[in-house]
Amino acid sequence: MDISILFKMAAIGIIITVICQILKKSDRDDIATLVSIVGLVIVLAVVVGMVGDLFDEIKRVFDFT
Repeated sequence: MDISILFKMAAIGIIITVICQILKKSDRDDIATLVSIVGLVIVLAVVVGMVGDLFDEIKRVFDFT
C-alpha cells in the first residue's frame, strides 16, 4: 500500500468539505448533499479496489487457485 493513496483520500475529503460548505452558505443544501454522496462513492470505489488487490495478493502468497 502506498501512502500517497491516503493523501489523495484526505485531499478529496477536504475538497468535498469546502464545496459543501460553500453550497450550504448559498442555500443549495440539496446539491451539497449530492456532492457529499458523490465524494463518498469516489472514496469507496478506491477502497474497494484496494481490498480487491489485497485479496489477490493473499491468494498469490498462499498459492490459492
